[in-house]
Formats: sequence, C-alpha cells, structure tokens
Amino acid sequence: MTSYGIGDVEALLGLKVHVIRYWEQEIPLVQPKRDRFGRRVYSNGDIRILLRLKYLLYDRCFTLKGAREELFRELSGSSADLRAHIDALRSELLDLYFTVHAWGPAKRGPGKGDNTPV
Repeated sequence: MTSYGIGDVEALLGLKVHVIRYWEQEIPLVQPKRDRFGRRVYSNGDIRILLRLKYLLYDRCFTLKGAREELFRELSGSSADLRAHIDALRSELLDLYFTVHAWGPAKRGPGKGDNTPV
C-alpha cells in the first residue's frame, strides 16, 4: 500500500496544509493514519476523496456540507463496480504521478524534461 505525506498531498492538490487539515475535520471519509512520529500518512483512497472534494468545491461550487453529502451519495450509489474500476485507475495514475515527481528535473538528467541544451 502506497502512502504519502502531507507535503506530497499539498503539492498534488495545490492547496495549503491548513485547508487539507480542515477538510479532514469536516469530512469523516478522510482519515489519514499516523506514522510512529505522529505525522499524517495518506492512502490512495484518502487522496482520491480529497481530489473529488476539491473538484466539488472549486469547480462545481458546492458548499462543504453539500460536497460531503454528494460524496456520501456517490459512495453509496448503485454503480459501485464502475466506481471501483475508476478508483483503481486513479490509484495507478497517482502512483505514476508521484513516481515521476520523485525523479524531478535533477534526477532525469540534462535534456530530459527541461529546456537545457544537451
């Protein structure tokens, strides 16, 4: 099971840490575990919910209460098989994103992903 720190989640979502922490308090579906040092560790499921929540709030202009109700409605709907397949694809994409992000421009070498001449 892949897990991510709050800094990774902050970069992925493009939100400040205090916003993510507030959403955790308001949306009981987001429950990151804690490592032995007490730091938040997010699962792929947590990230999927946060991405969906961001979409509902920022793109669809839901209130936080409305977004919470929509999330519960979506997760309890009859199209669970399709949703499970989509969630599996999203998990793979998240893994790929963080793998590529971990390599960064310095690790890719010159001419690979940046505009420096070879």
